[in-house]
Formats: sequence, C-alpha cells, structure tokens
Amino acid sequence: MLNLRTCVALLVCSAVSTAALAQDVTVMISGGFRAALEKLAPRYEAKSGDRIVLISGPSMGKTPQAIPARLARGEKADVVIMVGDALSALDQQGKVAAGSRVELADSPIGMVVKKGEPVPDISTTSALRKTLLNASSVAYSDSASGRYVESQLFLKLGIENQLKDKAHRVERIPVASEVSKGKYALGFQQVSELLPVSGITFVGALPGELQYITRFAGAVIEGADRPEKGKALLSFLSSPAARGVITSTGLIPATPTRETGL
Repeated sequence: MLNLRTCVALLVCSAVSTAALAQDVTVMISGGFRAALEKLAPRYEAKSGDRIVLISGPSMGKTPQAIPARLARGEKADVVIMVGDALSALDQQGKVAAGSRVELADSPIGMVVKKGEPVPDISTTSALRKTLLNASSVAYSDSASGRYVESQLFLKLGIENQLKDKAHRVERIPVASEVSKGKYALGFQQVSELLPVSGITFVGALPGELQYITRFAGAVIEGADRPEKGKALLSFLSSPAARGVITSTGLIPATPTRETGL
C-alpha cells in the first residue's frame, strides 16, 4: 500500500500536471456573439480546464478597438469571432489560419426604445416607415447591421432624405446603451447585441421583407500561440451542445457539426 507521503506527492504531481495543461484561450470577439460565448464559457472552462479571455471590438469600422485594427498593430489572440464578411477579408489578408473557419450563427436586426417609453409598431413595412418618420432621433451601429440600416433600409423605405438630420451612427459601444440614457429615441442593431442591455424595451425584429441577416463565424488566428485550443473551442461552439444557449441570446445557430462531448 502507498504511504501517506507517497499519496500526497502523487496528488501534488497530478495538480501540477493539470495546471500545466490548462491554458488561457484568447478570443477577439465582436458584440453579436459575445453574449452567447459569455454564457457558454463557464461550461467549456469546467470541462476543458482552460480559461477563455475575451478581447472585444467591432468587426469593422475605423475605431482603434476594431478587430482588424487590433490585428494590424500586432495584438495577439488565438481565435477571432466576428461578422463573416469581415472574417473573409481577414482570411484574404492572411490573418487567419487556412481552413480554420467555422460557421457559428446568424443574427437578425432588431429595434429598441428606452424602458418606459411607448412601444411603436414595426410589424409591417408601412408601420416601420411611419415609426421612423415620427421618431425624434434614430441610432444604429457602425458595424454590419448599421451599414445596412444606413445604406439600404432607409433607401428601401424611401425616407433617406427625411432621416438625414436625425439618424446617427454609434461607434464601438452598444446602441441600446445610448437609447437607455435617452440620447436617441430608437435604436437598431443585431438582436443579440440589444437583448443584454438593461434600461431598454426590445420592440422586435425588422419585418421579414426588410430583414438583413448577419452571419457570425470564427477562425484561428495565423501564428496563434495555442491553435489547437482555439480549434477545440470553435468545435464546441459549433456543436449541438451549444445550440440552445446560442438561440437564447437572439441568434440562429448555424448547421450543427458533430458533438464534441463537452
């Protein structure tokens, strides 16, 4: 039989070995998928032993916090999760590992008002048009959803000229946070970025004929310190095990892949 000293030594060695295997997995992530990952992270960390470290930034835009800007100035990460089109651009630039892209979820656009304010009707094209014309101010993001609102939605509704002086692009920070402060009457962004913010009322998604879906995907960064850890995380996030949580945050999971067992 093992004596007490041997047992203690074995336990210490086991603990040291486990600690040595556990690593930080750094993820650069845009707002649309962040709520889902924050909810899934504790489960993944408990099973894998690794710790997920998040670095936030828009998928596109001119702010220094934008993911392309972070990578361009040499900031390090293992994984990037962002708007699919923007990820494709990084792939073309050689910023992500070839063949590592994983499709994660689709995100519709929705609208919010400040909590306590009357909830307008946006259920049809004509109702949305009327609501926008009657609004004192309108805000939208500087990422994929905002570009659609600014360049296509207003045009489709035939009200781009009427909204020119009262529509505002919000850079970097969640649009709903500005609406909650009363800075803008209406706010548009991806539903998954609106729902986590307090002090607002979620009005609903855009009508089907006007809806714009943003795909979110992930990939391993070229030259990542822990590429295998990054691949394992993306495999979990794209598995059936993650679908329920992803759906609860306002996203539509992409086609599931094989179960990871986590």
